[in-house]
Amino acid sequence: MKPEQQIENAMHDPYPHRLMSSNTVIGYLNLVTLLASIPIVGAGLWVAHGGSAAAATCESALQAPLLAIGFIVLLVSLAGFIGARYHVTWALWLYLLAMLLLVVALLGVTVFGLAVTAAGGGRPVPGRPYQEFRVTDYSAWLQKRVQAERYWRPALACVVGSRACPRIAAWTPLDYLQHSLTPIQSGCCKPPTSCAYGPGGVPVQPQDEDCYRWNNAPGILCYQCDSCKAGVLEQLRRDWHSITLLNAVLLVLLIAIYSCGCCAFRNARRADTTAPYGMSKINPRWDYFWSRWWNGQREQLY
Repeated sequence: MKPEQQIENAMHDPYPHRLMSSNTVIGYLNLVTLLASIPIVGAGLWVAHGGSAAAATCESALQAPLLAIGFIVLLVSLAGFIGARYHVTWALWLYLLAMLLLVVALLGVTVFGLAVTAAGGGRPVPGRPYQEFRVTDYSAWLQKRVQAERYWRPALACVVGSRACPRIAAWTPLDYLQHSLTPIQSGCCKPPTSCAYGPGGVPVQPQDEDCYRWNNAPGILCYQCDSCKAGVLEQLRRDWHSITLLNAVLLVLLIAIYSCGCCAFRNARRADTTAPYGMSKINPRWDYFWSRWWNGQREQLY
């Protein structure tokens, strides 16, 4: 085959399209995550400006995580999309570095979440469909947090703001025999089932300290009981466990995207210096086509 024919075949070889397949995949993936980060940031800003209504509930605690996650995903996805779509090597390098940090951080959070939520759970109450909880059943890290006043005070405000207790305020003793309770309702809205009270609501014998802390007043109830703290820990453990499982799935997805990003970075480096059959080539910068279009419009005007 003549050299001229070899060059012509090289110029029309489909290899470059195969070479850029990973760039296309990573570009589309990051475009989706880029669009998905917009409502996350919007939700964080909405919570931040929600006023006193948001501050009275648990939603205010979501403000910082929502904004942090939204902006990180936005910036990382933008760098990955630009780098893969326009073959910007330095943008892909920053993207891979950020993705690596995200994977490491998410791995640490997932392992820590599994370790923290491993202990705990409810104790069945004979003849009742609900469970009761003890603070000592949970991990030492969670026990320290719930015993510290600076952590327990906002958690208690969250419990009161959720209005879990008013929902069962009109229950009769028969309702407690037939219906289940959430961990917060079981620990904060009623005394422990083992408590025995005489006339005037006074405990008739030495028993659990929570029996003495209980008060039928709507603003007191068992909010200062250890059982209430245990109910909050159980609800936290369940939610955290669900989030940890979701983090594990997300971790696998991020590792897959990171692998595609590595291929895209390699392709971008190769596209800058090489062509099929070993021929060297020089690619235009990512903004070359935009500047060419703009110059063409200027020439038409003048």
